[in-house]
Amino acid sequence: MKKDDQKNFVIFALLAALILFGWPQITHWIFPQQQPASVKIEGGKTKPVANAGTDPAADSPKALRDRQIVLAETPRVQIETPRLRGSINLKGARIDDLVLSQYAETVAKDSPPIHLLSPSGTKGAYFAQFGWQGAGVEAPGPDTIWQASGTKLTPTTPVTLTSQSPTGQLFRIELSVDDNYMFSIRQTVANNGSAPVSVTPFALVSRADRSADPDQWAAHVGPIASAQGKANYVNWGDVESTPQRFDTTGGWVGYTDHYWLTALVPDQRVPVELQQRGSTGKAYQADYRLADPLELAPGKKVTYNSRFFAGAKEVKLLDKYQDELGIVKFGHAIDWGWYGIIEQPIFYYLDWLFRIAGNFGVAIILLTITIRLLLFPIAQRQFASMAAMRAVQPKMKALQERYKDDKQRQQQEIMKLYKEEKVNPLAGCLPILIQIPIMFALYKVLLLTIEMRHQPFVGWIRDLSAPDPLTPLNLFGLLAFTPPTFIAIGVIPILLGISMYFQFKLNPAPMDDMQKQIFGIMPWMMMFLMAPFAVGLQVYWITSNVLTIAQQWLLYQKHPSLKEPIKKDPPKEAKAK
Repeated sequence: MKKDDQKNFVIFALLAALILFGWPQITHWIFPQQQPASVKIEGGKTKPVANAGTDPAADSPKALRDRQIVLAETPRVQIETPRLRGSINLKGARIDDLVLSQYAETVAKDSPPIHLLSPSGTKGAYFAQFGWQGAGVEAPGPDTIWQASGTKLTPTTPVTLTSQSPTGQLFRIELSVDDNYMFSIRQTVANNGSAPVSVTPFALVSRADRSADPDQWAAHVGPIASAQGKANYVNWGDVESTPQRFDTTGGWVGYTDHYWLTALVPDQRVPVELQQRGSTGKAYQADYRLADPLELAPGKKVTYNSRFFAGAKEVKLLDKYQDELGIVKFGHAIDWGWYGIIEQPIFYYLDWLFRIAGNFGVAIILLTITIRLLLFPIAQRQFASMAAMRAVQPKMKALQERYKDDKQRQQQEIMKLYKEEKVNPLAGCLPILIQIPIMFALYKVLLLTIEMRHQPFVGWIRDLSAPDPLTPLNLFGLLAFTPPTFIAIGVIPILLGISMYFQFKLNPAPMDDMQKQIFGIMPWMMMFLMAPFAVGLQVYWITSNVLTIAQQWLLYQKHPSLKEPIKKDPPKEAKAK
């Protein structure tokens, strides 16, 4: 091996090692982690107070207690819908007990459902509260016990909460819920006193700690607010140091986990102030209040309508609420990013295929076939360009030899050759350049959307949104040890590496020895690099590789010159002899 080749090989080996051993740290931040594809809201040690505008870390309970004990301590109205169950706390008018009955924490058969909201004083305290503030009026507070018109809130039986103020005002909160995750809140105050009062309705979501989900580069987790027609993804640390305020007409505010969302939705026609606040004690509060207080004369009443969403971030459902209810940017609760123009069509097409096939893995394969068919004409042009480039290789070598001491002239002559032979050296890159945004868009779709969560494929693949859990390094789980992350590759990533190996094998061997070494190790490097990704993305890539192999075979029949290796010029010593 020549000295320069040795140097290049050492550099390549160092880079390969850096990627191999540094990749787990990168994937921990950017990509989905190898854990059950579920989220269990983890708890904290503080609770916000009820009134909007106060410190969310105030009034901290001294000790956390069992959830069932806390639930039994206060009068409650049960919540029962096709997709939710829980209760409303009549002390403080809080929705603080909510279970998503159609979503389990893990893929295990006996897995409990997702607990989204929990009362103050319990692990994972997380609740919504509705009320009034005002001047000249004693509004109900966090310890007020409201009277309920019924014992159960269902989609067909709304419930009204009432509270009489010592100053003569009657407060009412009418609650209704649809078949999914949207509560409608109708707050009314009637001034039965003898003096005018000034009142302001408010709502808040209190959260005792950060989400257990990682806030990734490609998927926002944490405070979120829609204001002035723009979705604002706020970091936890930002609200701990400085309250975030948004003046807007139309919008919403709340918290997003990877798959779950709570969102306060004020009247979209009335100016409000949205707030996101936190404390160093890791307590957080999202709230809104009207920009202008409501003046209420004796004998008059005023009503304010709002909504509260608490549930799963299902793409079609969020889009439906955005379109039918006019909730500004509600679909952006899913962090599509600027790539959403590609991601959303891919999702809707993939979802359509899933409803036809009945299996999400099969739907991904059908999506791959569709994309490959669309790219087939481009691939044909790519191969034609590769054939033309190979045909001019001897002439290029001659020019490089002739002008080896004049690099500028060499480049000019090579460009002139390209023009005369009508070849484009970049044409072969076009399919790859098109594939990159498609791959990234699909990755985001599989990462963000709950529709693929816990979707099985075949055999041991019970969750296409998670990495392959089966690795031969511990004899597929028979040995009681967990391999290190950077070598814990599953069966599907291994199949990916094998498919890439045969794909590269089908290509003609490159002239350069360094390129041969790179192409030789690349499939196995990609096997390690792709291991932390969702299995669904790996299924896409394997299918794409298999189709590429078939496509290459067909096109080689049309361009047989591509299979012929380009012969190197003999060394100068041999020529001299």
